[in-house]
Amino acid sequence: MMSQKTAGLIKRQKKAVFVGISLVVILIVLFVVSLNTGVMKIDPLTVIKTVFGQGEATDELLLFEFRLPRIVIAVLIGMGLAMSGAVLQGVVKNPLADPGIIGINAGAGLAITLFVTYFSTEVGGSVFLMPIVAFIGAGLTAVTIYAFSYKKDEGISPIRLILVGVAVAAGISALMIVLTLKIDPKTYDFVATWLAGSIWGSSWNFVFALLPWLIVLMPYVYFKAKVLDVMNLGDSTAVSLGMNLEKERRTLLAAAVGLAAASVSVSGGIGFVGLIAPHMTRRIVGEAYRYVLPISALIGGVLVLAADTIGRVILQPAEIPTGVVVAIIGAPYFLYLLAKLND
Repeated sequence: MMSQKTAGLIKRQKKAVFVGISLVVILIVLFVVSLNTGVMKIDPLTVIKTVFGQGEATDELLLFEFRLPRIVIAVLIGMGLAMSGAVLQGVVKNPLADPGIIGINAGAGLAITLFVTYFSTEVGGSVFLMPIVAFIGAGLTAVTIYAFSYKKDEGISPIRLILVGVAVAAGISALMIVLTLKIDPKTYDFVATWLAGSIWGSSWNFVFALLPWLIVLMPYVYFKAKVLDVMNLGDSTAVSLGMNLEKERRTLLAAAVGLAAASVSVSGGIGFVGLIAPHMTRRIVGEAYRYVLPISALIGGVLVLAADTIGRVILQPAEIPTGVVVAIIGAPYFLYLLAKLND
């Protein structure tokens, strides 16, 4: 006879599968809607014909060279940021951890700004170097935050990490403002676009630059789901089970930084995705990371694609940056979580 524990596990697994399928369906619907969203309207039948090679040349150009790459990038960066946030929350044991809130995105942005200003003659000219440059900046920022948040006898203090991260992010933002006073108008436009969280990299080259990072890091993080589960039991329990805690923590932190850096290198400073998606996931499927990681990625993809679509529709022909739309949702949610933690 099936035990109560086994029945509970099967029930959670079925729920996770149902939620995953539902999110995929929502993502497909959003995908189709987004293809038909913009200043130039294309009816759904024409979209379908064009996708199957039966459309006009102008429709093919609009869909395959402009809209489709941007939609794919929106989904990919949503997945990357969401999974990065889920890992960070598990590693530092802080439900408010997010690559945007603790300054990792800001570090990546500073590195990209310096690269574009002093080393790249044309914005977007070195597209495949962008994720590497962003990873270096985000990595140095993460090391700084880690060093100031770590105490020898206590390890990482979750509250101290958030405070240090917010302070580092503020300092980097101030430095970027100073840099904007010394750059040419073209680079200034790029920096302003990046800071607003606009998906500026919207060609297939940016998709191909981002994709290898996600293909490598997302499966690696999922492979470490059990490690994250053990970490959530507490440091003493993890060590007693034979885990090399600091080694696992550093490698997972590096993976989270890589996911965030690669994502923001083509999307700009989009925050709160890594905060919202894992929290929504835990409310639905529980704490097990084998469910939290993939469901968070799907919710992140849905969130960013929906935000990008809304931003392109609401004030046509002008656009609201995706990061602004996400922030409108994310900032109140962050305050809600903060108030809940203080109860």
